[in-house]
Amino acid sequence: MMRDTDVPQWWAKLGLPGLIDIHTHFLPERMLQRVWAHFDEAGPLIGRPWPITYRADEASRLAQVRRLGLRHFTALTYAHRPGMAADLTNFALDLAAAEPDCVPSATFYPEEGVLDEVHSALERGARVFKIHAQVGGFDLREPVLDPVWGLLAESGVPVVVHVGSGPVPRPGFTGPDKLEGVLRRHPQLTAVVAHLGAPEYGEFLDLADRYPRVHLDTTMVFTDFFEAAAPFPPELLPRLASMPERIVLGSDFPNIPYPYAHQLEALERLRDKEPALDDEWLRAVCWSNGKRLLGV
Repeated sequence: MMRDTDVPQWWAKLGLPGLIDIHTHFLPERMLQRVWAHFDEAGPLIGRPWPITYRADEASRLAQVRRLGLRHFTALTYAHRPGMAADLTNFALDLAAAEPDCVPSATFYPEEGVLDEVHSALERGARVFKIHAQVGGFDLREPVLDPVWGLLAESGVPVVVHVGSGPVPRPGFTGPDKLEGVLRRHPQLTAVVAHLGAPEYGEFLDLADRYPRVHLDTTMVFTDFFEAAAPFPPELLPRLASMPERIVLGSDFPNIPYPYAHQLEALERLRDKEPALDDEWLRAVCWSNGKRLLGV
């Protein structure tokens, strides 16, 4: 099994200067502790035991991503109720100002003033947004969000969207139809579907076929942990090979129940099932696509 200490050798063997991870989390300490408590309890939106591998203070977690060779990473936050998003965005942008390898990140929530908040975040340099429809309990198609989607489509700034029905579906809030409704109105939106859209992999790949700026991140997909609950259908692997420019590395660090190295190991072993998922594909996923999307 690949270990974290093996990761720098892994990306160096691919001829890369490091890794770019579009889906990592840094949160205010009090909120992070609440999130970890929810994972510890295998809460209703988690569905099963989910031990946190990188349970450490912020300085230790920053040191860890740098030891792994993440040259650029995100501080994805997400609000689960009104009145939170602005503070979370402030936290993420402040962290990026202090840590230049942390990509300026932001979030938003369907509430009064959301358009002004997103506009402000863009003016302050946000290069990626994150929303979590499953945790937030909202429909991406809510009218208050329509001008936000328009602004983000025009800006070209990517939005990492958790709208797949895993790990636990929330009827009315999750599913590919929610994102498709947004894309019909804003077809140029740069949406990055978290977790490859698990478990609706095929439906989200269909959206990537129809909309040229839809991407999908690899977060947790193909790992042993995810394969046990939401296995990726082998017959869909050629579709991943056919769109190497649309798949981007994500991990969910630090909230993962295994070493970071296992995500990379899981991606590498795909070539045993689909030879076209080769070193060139891995270089695009682990570096080039993230570099282009995040503008770094």
